[in-house]
Amino acid sequence: MVRSRMFAQSFLSLFTALMIFLLLGITAAAADADAFDRDRYIYDFAELLTDQELSELQSLASGLGKERNTAFIIITLADSQGKDIVQYVEDFYDEQAPGFDQPHGNTAILAINMQERDVYLAGFKKAEEYLDSGRMDQIRNKITPALSDGQYFEAFSSFIQTSYDYMGYDPGVNPENLLFKWWFQLAVSLGLAGSIVGLMAYRLGGRVTVNARTYMDSNRSKVLSKQDRFIRQTVTRQRKPSNDSKGGGGGGGITGGGHSHSGSRGKF
Repeated sequence: MVRSRMFAQSFLSLFTALMIFLLLGITAAAADADAFDRDRYIYDFAELLTDQELSELQSLASGLGKERNTAFIIITLADSQGKDIVQYVEDFYDEQAPGFDQPHGNTAILAINMQERDVYLAGFKKAEEYLDSGRMDQIRNKITPALSDGQYFEAFSSFIQTSYDYMGYDPGVNPENLLFKWWFQLAVSLGLAGSIVGLMAYRLGGRVTVNARTYMDSNRSKVLSKQDRFIRQTVTRQRKPSNDSKGGGGGGGITGGGHSHSGSRGKF
């Protein structure tokens, strides 16, 4: 009886200690989650930006992010702590749980590693759909020249603005299609207007009815017939230029925490 009572007391003490340990762990995890500033979008660990540039990028990401319900995040690294840049971004999303209005929410991330000269773009949740890997490739190709020239503020601004613009198009549509460009639409409109005005002026001036047959006497002409003869054909081949800026591409994947994402990586 005594042994049974001692065993029960020991079991109860062990169970109580285990519960306290679990509660402390849950509390610590919740505290870590609460410590993450969901309103912070620029993480300049490599110290590439001035205070003014940080402020402007933060304001740009905040304002455009509200319109797209998406957190546009910039991460600069002096090095990626021994991790591949893709792994770093995936771990950042798993551990920090960014998102516009909720943990692990809509997020678009641009990360660069200065040591390896790597750049990686990733889209999660809504951003994965509207900024798929193809669109991320287009954005990366657009900002890579500025990154290569050390114009980091311009590159980061372009990433935020272009991501915002692309999310305004339905998935599956190429945002760079000429039909969507305002200058192309303006040129077409002006050309159409010019054609209409020219046609109206032509009709107002009367139609010209004189042609080559007007002065030709077919009975006395020595031209009996005419024909076109095919002589030769020349085919010119030209290699299609590559559109792969600084290499790269890739696609998305799934984080260790099970979150799928689009992606595009390359060098700068």
